[in-house]
Amino acid sequence: MVARKKHYRPPGKKKEGNAARYVTRSQAIKQLQVTLGFFRRLSILKGIFPREPKKKFKGNNHTYYHVKDVAFLQHEPLLDKFRDIRAYQKKIKKAEAKKNADLATLLRTREPTYKLDRLVRERFPKFVDALRDLDDCLTMVHLFAALPAVERAKIDVELIHNCRRLSHEWQAYVSRTYKLRKVFISVKGIYYQAEIEGQKITWLTPHAMQQVLPDDVNFSVMLTFLEFYETLLGFVNFRLYHSINVKYPPILDPQLEALASDLYALSRYIVSNSRTSTLEPTAASSSTSQQLEAQEKEMQADESELRLAQLQHQLPSNEPGALMHLMENTECENEDDQDTKECRRLFKNMKFFLGREVPRESLLFVIPAFGGVVSWDGEAAPYKESDQSITHQIVDRPTQGHKYLSREYVQPQWIYDCINARIILPTEAYMVGRIPPPHLSPFVDNDAEGYIPDYAETIKRLQAAAKNEVLPMPGVGKEDLDDPQNLLVEGYISRAEANEAVKTKKKMATLEKQYHEELQRELQGAVMKKSKQGSEEDAKASEESVPDPKQIAEDIDTMSKLGMSRKKRGLLEAIEKRKERDTARISKLKERKKKLKSSEN
Repeated sequence: MVARKKHYRPPGKKKEGNAARYVTRSQAIKQLQVTLGFFRRLSILKGIFPREPKKKFKGNNHTYYHVKDVAFLQHEPLLDKFRDIRAYQKKIKKAEAKKNADLATLLRTREPTYKLDRLVRERFPKFVDALRDLDDCLTMVHLFAALPAVERAKIDVELIHNCRRLSHEWQAYVSRTYKLRKVFISVKGIYYQAEIEGQKITWLTPHAMQQVLPDDVNFSVMLTFLEFYETLLGFVNFRLYHSINVKYPPILDPQLEALASDLYALSRYIVSNSRTSTLEPTAASSSTSQQLEAQEKEMQADESELRLAQLQHQLPSNEPGALMHLMENTECENEDDQDTKECRRLFKNMKFFLGREVPRESLLFVIPAFGGVVSWDGEAAPYKESDQSITHQIVDRPTQGHKYLSREYVQPQWIYDCINARIILPTEAYMVGRIPPPHLSPFVDNDAEGYIPDYAETIKRLQAAAKNEVLPMPGVGKEDLDDPQNLLVEGYISRAEANEAVKTKKKMATLEKQYHEELQRELQGAVMKKSKQGSEEDAKASEESVPDPKQIAEDIDTMSKLGMSRKKRGLLEAIEKRKERDTARISKLKERKKKLKSSEN
């Protein structure tokens, strides 16, 4: 048997197929003439990620990039900037090696820098595109805002302060415009979802606990992502603040900045700018200098009042609770959608007081975003615990030193469940010392999952009662609501309307029965004979010849599977297996519920 010669490419012939369209990571690094670290950094900043070719010509243990992506990196001006920075750092190291401290200090002051503004505009040509990709950005920024400064991981204090400032600016805008929609507390952290310009933005914030940095995490890659995300969030905040006629970046009071009360100063700045922004159209229309001077005096008076208010209310360094001042004497301009109106009125005319053991930072952000007023136990709190106008006190301790009869004491979960349900839930199940109901996730569609928890049904009935809707009782279907006798008894229709509805219902039932009979005759293949003659044996034979509908459906499924490709057939089998797992899980949950009910009884 003659062995076949291995196919080889002649020297002058070009590559074809995946070998011409893709290159490995080592080939890309060799082509760009950079190190692996610089290549990773440049790829992250430019938004270029590995590809998965159909046929991996170099093996499965390689990472592949598209040739056009590598050419896109090759013409990037930032690549030359990175090379200049690397060469300049070598000069600094050389001066330090020669123990020339003055030259090394001078070189550090003149070290070249770069900006990522052009990359943000290049990757997100429209503002909606930036909002779509804001989930990971917000999660990363909020994560580093809660981390401690660690020198070995190159996480410095300035980076943490910048992340905290950006996160506070974002929260201030969401709270000011009532754009928060969903909140869910999980083991990982607190999930928030806001809707801005039709885009749903979901991010995760860690719990207010001491964070421990693991050793198996590559923080250099995360810091590269964070470097781009900081610039992106700055652009987004700039656009959002200008949409509500507020200047960005905010000019804060220097004394409050020295006290690290950035968020409080920021909130007061938004309030003052939202007040003075209403005067700008009148200033543009006026033509006399006297009106301009009068308006300038009014603005100066407002600024002086703001400065005095800032100096009177000085918050501690870690207090984000000043977000509630966003709600004072301001009117939301973007109230076109119904959700914004509902969120603004949820906690209207309610005053809350937070205990020391509750998640203060989250509640101080969430409660004002739904129209509530909140205070806490601290120096710069707007009102004290002894205020008689407080309607709810959020505590998480079974015992209280002094209780006021004019307010209700509830657990923090009551706030989040009210937000997700968009109604004020009864407080009996959330009282202090009791086990609260299950905290249901608003991100799960119970109807699509096929299993509806008991408390979800209770919330649905409370929502229907708040909207004056009629829902069936437990164990009763929706078709029973259409019964005219039931509607007559409940008083929703009159007797004449009930009689007319009964006649219409009977007529529809007769037509439906006739239609089903005709369908059954067509399915069985029965032929209407003109003569009445016919034997019972012929009728039995015709019934036996009728095929089973289930068998017909199975045959159609098998024939459709045979016509599929192997990949599509595998996908279909995976979908069927997932459906079987879901049904098994749902049945298991129902059995567990039955056992719990039987044990309680």
